[in-house]
Amino acid sequence: MLQVEAVHKSFGDFTAVYGANLTVEQGELVAVIGPNGAGKTTLFNLISGQLKLDKGKIVFKGEEISGLPPYDICKRGIGRSFQIVNIFHRLTVFENVQVAMLSHQRLSSNLFSPAQKLAVEETNRILESVGLSDKARNIAGSLSHGDQKILEIAIALGNEPELLILDEPTAGMSPEETAATMALIKQLAGTRGLTILFCEHDMEVVFDIAQSIMVMHHGQTLIQGKPEEVRKNKEVQEAYLGGEFDA
Repeated sequence: MLQVEAVHKSFGDFTAVYGANLTVEQGELVAVIGPNGAGKTTLFNLISGQLKLDKGKIVFKGEEISGLPPYDICKRGIGRSFQIVNIFHRLTVFENVQVAMLSHQRLSSNLFSPAQKLAVEETNRILESVGLSDKARNIAGSLSHGDQKILEIAIALGNEPELLILDEPTAGMSPEETAATMALIKQLAGTRGLTILFCEHDMEVVFDIAQSIMVMHHGQTLIQGKPEEVRKNKEVQEAYLGGEFDA
């Protein structure tokens, strides 16, 4: 579904991504891991169009998307959440998802427009699927940090993606919230037929949920493979996991 081929990105004299490669098959849950500064978020920004690559190629569903603007990539079926929560704090939970639905359907985002009625049913379904139905009328900015992160996933679902990119979806969450959020992500992948690419620092979570893991180090791909293959790789242990990994 997604192929990232020898991608490079520099900022002045600093090279953030250096020849990285990544493959995501349809229906997979794929994790990207690596130390802080390894280039994970930059890679996600290149895939979703927030940044333009210097060299290399990104292909989605057989078509090259390298250099396309974010809205075009979104229309092609790639959704995205961010490390820092990115929601409309003054709108209700319901309105946040509804606006995403209307934008995707190219309808007016005026909250007083009759077009609003067209997205109500699907908005309610999305909120139910992520467990936010009971908070639909709450102002988004009043939600807990964990619920705001879940809302951001719901907003991404409003764009009806085939591939959902999640950048540290459990950042700042308690262990209980982390477990619940990752269980939700796994459930959404199954019930909605989503392909999910995510970045996560909790190695126990990564090795529990991911079907394929790509390890980045200094902007490069060290390895991509099944969890057990990655766990046993000596280069990964030395560069990232600090010796034998026991998770």
